[in-house]
Amino acid sequence: MLTPFLNLRSFYSRLILSAVCLLPVSYELQSQIQAAEERPNVILVMADDLGWGDPRCFNPESIINTPNIDAMAAAGLKFNRFYSGGPVCSPTRGSCLTGRNPYRYGIYNANTGHMKAGEITLPEILRELGYATGHFGKWHLGTLTTQIKDANRGGPSGKAHFSTPSMNGYDVCMVTESKVPTFNPMIKPPNASKNAWDVLSDGNSKQPYGTHYWNERGDVVTENLAGDDSRIIMDRAIPFIEQAVDRKRPFFTVVWFHAPHLPVVAGPEHVAPYLKHGVYERNYYGCISALDEQVGRLRKRLRELGIAENTMLWFCSDNGPEGNEGKAPGSAGGLRGRKRSLYEGGVRVPGILEWPGHVTAGRVTEFPAVTSDYLPTVLDLLATSMPDDRPIDGVSLLPLIEGRAKVRNSPIGFQSGKQVSVVEDQYKLYSSNEGRTWALYDLDNDRAEANDLAADNPDRVASMAAWATAWRASCSSSDAEVDYK
Repeated sequence: MLTPFLNLRSFYSRLILSAVCLLPVSYELQSQIQAAEERPNVILVMADDLGWGDPRCFNPESIINTPNIDAMAAAGLKFNRFYSGGPVCSPTRGSCLTGRNPYRYGIYNANTGHMKAGEITLPEILRELGYATGHFGKWHLGTLTTQIKDANRGGPSGKAHFSTPSMNGYDVCMVTESKVPTFNPMIKPPNASKNAWDVLSDGNSKQPYGTHYWNERGDVVTENLAGDDSRIIMDRAIPFIEQAVDRKRPFFTVVWFHAPHLPVVAGPEHVAPYLKHGVYERNYYGCISALDEQVGRLRKRLRELGIAENTMLWFCSDNGPEGNEGKAPGSAGGLRGRKRSLYEGGVRVPGILEWPGHVTAGRVTEFPAVTSDYLPTVLDLLATSMPDDRPIDGVSLLPLIEGRAKVRNSPIGFQSGKQVSVVEDQYKLYSSNEGRTWALYDLDNDRAEANDLAADNPDRVASMAAWATAWRASCSSSDAEVDYK
């Protein structure tokens, strides 16, 4: 149980007392009620395996139609250097909710580990502050059932990794453990390709995909699961938001799309602009356009509800694009590496913040930010803090958002397998062998990481490597659970 972060306990006690005794509510209490209603809403939207070069607002040469993501970038703050917490999905997702590097909580890769009970998550904190909390789409931070075989690890054999959104601070959820087809998510053809297929007609034979949607009660969801998966997810997220607005509660909403993670499937409407391309390509492009449509739907509804100006709306991807360059349709936009790599193409992802009235439209920044920054940014915004002194790897982006900061004051560390890297301002230190040798890149002048400057900058390499060594030791200590009290 977390300790209260604001003095809400006495606030609610006085509110109840006033109602029961039919006493007039004091001006001070009215102010507190108004403050509770005006606290900013927070929405974290994430695509799955979307490359930095896939949306047109990051890569004008992209052939993918992304008008709504582009409009979001034009209306808000576009991060040219936004990083995922890891080069694969599960590690990054945990960093969004904890503010910590994945190597602190034991989720080193996809389908490994789970969100531990000792971790303090952003929805847990916000729920104590009176927020409604909802998670929709992909979870991938633990199994969702101990009873039946489900997805990659769900069922009796994966019981040790049972960790659901409801166990981590969410009131409401509709989630899958891991990937699903991006159209008709519960079915597949009998001999399904791992990459893509065209929409199955009624005459096609089909079989269950093997992954279920689950709600906060631990029930399998069975209704409204046909058609585009991004629309299916948004069909749950928007009513949750509407209900919170109805009840005058601030809300924290996570929308983690499955698109464009394999297998990619897109409906006829979204495939139509790409029919000249092969099956894999047209369905990849189509499912991104379908996702983009739902981003537009969400943005429009926030305005219709009159809450856009009081809602921080974030968009990013969980890592770089799948597959090999030239063989897979996703684009890293000329960056080196792709998913699973700590080169820029594996961890630099599209990053956007839209917050009308607080963020000037059309802002673009080279400030390096990372998914671990979400938690400290929101806590700073609410003038609250963590209940203990455990290491947090993210920093508050509020000074950047408010125009008070141009330089990040702390490095960003990454680990994945034997790879280690450190991003510090314009420089990046990279090792493929756990720090036995290092390469140094100037990202301002060498975005493609083609020129190793290590030999000419021994002092910088030594300084950044020393930081990496100390930071990795701190992560190992956290992973041993010494942070949990």
